[in-house]
Parts: sequence; structure tokens; C-alpha cells
Amino acid sequence: MLDLLPDLFDKYPEQLQLARLPLVDYGKRIIFSGEIITVSCFEDNSKVKEVLAIDGTGKVLVVDGKGSMNKALLGDMIAESAVKNNWQAVVINGCIRDAGTIATLDIAVKALGCNPIKTEKLDVGDINDPISFAGINFMPGQYIYGDANGLAVSESLLTLS
Repeated sequence: MLDLLPDLFDKYPEQLQLARLPLVDYGKRIIFSGEIITVSCFEDNSKVKEVLAIDGTGKVLVVDGKGSMNKALLGDMIAESAVKNNWQAVVINGCIRDAGTIATLDIAVKALGCNPIKTEKLDVGDINDPISFAGINFMPGQYIYGDANGLAVSESLLTLS
């Protein structure tokens, strides 16, 4: 399968919300879906690292970095941890770094852009609180779908079979 969202929107137009923000694909995997887990943080990726260190089977981490382009919230070591722990994807309203390495990892990563500067580690941020960006309210337990066409969210699991 090369495209997911067009088929989902054809079958479930009323159940999906489309993200209104151009995010760039960075991971080796482009097509993904999963249950939403959220992190809200600003220029501190401590909570991103904490969450991606646990089992993420069937899950996608959605990070509201408040749109900051000043520091990267995901780098190669944390992305490698996400792969090791079976995360489907990481979506970031902010930046990543180590884009060359992340492009080789079997995980989907969408972000606003890149910045080579790492964050402070102050253990500041919130896990699994509702977050909003790109015209969408992301709630833990909802489902997210992504491909090269964009990003969409539904209240429940949607399938094409």
C-alpha cells in the first residue's frame, strides 16, 4: 500500500479530521496508524524520552512542542529507543535532529522541521493530557493515521478491510 489517507477519507469522511499543518516525513516508514499517546512540552524532551522508552506496540506518540523551531525534541538515540520499543510513529509540532540517521530507522516521524540543537533536560512537560495543534484536538486513546498525503485523527479505530 502506497497511500492510506485517501482510502480512509473515501470510506469514513465524517469520522476523520485532517491536520491543517504541513509536516515533513523523516522516518524510513511513511504510512502508519495507531492509538494516540500525547506529550506536551516546550524545548525540553525529557517526557518524550520517558514515553518512548516504554512499550509502544500499536501506538503513536503525538508531541506538542508548541511549534518551537529553536531546539530538537527527537534525535537519533531517542528514535532508536522508539524503534526498539515498537512505536509506530512520532508526530511532533516542533523539530527533530539527526535527520539522516532517523531516515534509516523503521519508524514514521513527522515534524515541522530540523534543528541540530538539543534540548535542556529539566523533566518538564505533561504526558497524556489533551493537546491541540494543526486544527485538531489530540486526545489520548483516539487513533491517528498518516502517510505522504498528511495526517488524520478519528475517535475510534478505522479499518479498510
